Amino acid sequence: MGRQPAGLRVLMLTPGLPYPPQQGRSVRNYNLLRCLATRHRVSLLSFSDPGTCPEHIDHLQHLCERVETVPTPRRHSADRLRTLVTSPWPDMAWRLSSQEYAEALRRWLAAERFDILQVEGIELARYLLARDVLGPQRPRVVFDDHNAEYLLQKRAFLTDLRTPSRWPASLYSLVQWLRLRSFERCVCRCADRVVAVSEADARALQALDPALRPFVVPNGVDLERCRPGLPPLPGLAHPCLVFVGKMDFRPNVDAVLWFAQRVLPHLWSRRADLHFYVVGQSPSARLNALRREPRITITGWVEDPRPYIAGADLYVVPLRVGGGTRLKVLEAMAMGQAIVSTSLGVEGLGVADGRHLLLADDPRTFAARILELIDDPDRRRTLGAAARAFVEERYGWESIGSLLEAVYGL
Repeated sequence: MGRQPAGLRVLMLTPGLPYPPQQGRSVRNYNLLRCLATRHRVSLLSFSDPGTCPEHIDHLQHLCERVETVPTPRRHSADRLRTLVTSPWPDMAWRLSSQEYAEALRRWLAAERFDILQVEGIELARYLLARDVLGPQRPRVVFDDHNAEYLLQKRAFLTDLRTPSRWPASLYSLVQWLRLRSFERCVCRCADRVVAVSEADARALQALDPALRPFVVPNGVDLERCRPGLPPLPGLAHPCLVFVGKMDFRPNVDAVLWFAQRVLPHLWSRRADLHFYVVGQSPSARLNALRREPRITITGWVEDPRPYIAGADLYVVPLRVGGGTRLKVLEAMAMGQAIVSTSLGVEGLGVADGRHLLLADDPRTFAARILELIDDPDRRRTLGAAARAFVEERYGWESIGSLLEAVYGL
């Protein structure tokens, strides 16, 4: 049993255990929960994977009034194929389909009175639509849409369509885009409040239904944990370019392949000693061919990516697909790193090209901007300092937690 501050009673639903905060959704969910728990009575109903450490549950129980976990359902290729053929819902709506979770939520809502039901991400939206689960006296429902998901799939479709070998993937994204457009619209209409992580995502959701009025609660960064001057990883090859992200996530895979195939050849024609580090868990098999190049390192899972970021000469964000605001970009900015990014890679952050980082959207320009900074350490330091000051002003978690409270009507 955790501490019980005065305030609202909030039941948070998360698609995975939010502690430890090691990747995008868990970082957001954990920090929002942590901020809320200082002033409100927060309970957590979460999916969890086998082998979850009891210490992680204990940590959350010290923050929350109550914590309950349900095993993450296992979904096989045959299940995905069946729902692709038989259901009008998108794949994400089926990803966390669990009768056990539905029963646990029904039991909680029948037995206790909550002021707020916070639904974290579209994978859990199916429970928002289940009237028999929420009951007649449901709490105020706040749907936190971590991405404008239909837009992400639309962009994936258009990107893969350019490459014939990716046409099967583009067909899948086309189907998911059309289904998500309908499903996401329905979910947003059913919620009492809709949260987007950026103004761009809020506009994308409003395009689904002009009557929607999404609230913007951006992603944030732990300004103490991610700060300039952290020790770099020993033994990195220099000059060193670093990208960090979960490497089975399609937008990240596309980014790394595009950078390796289209940008690095331009760089190596001028600086053959440049080394590229791809840091993140679960590398896709599509990246295997890159392992043959000794100047590219694919790390797989690392306990802490910060030493790689701290040791980088430049942090690169070559994203061409996606939405939302990127937590790893905010972390690199908070650590005072100079960054070269596509426009999409920092969409929604409000940064200025040439002031906080450098932007480029085609391979030659991307390479040229990297070379500009590799040869100018003073400019790198200036951009890094400006990036740090920018996130200090806008993206600390404590101020973001206050924005979420405003969504509740406080």
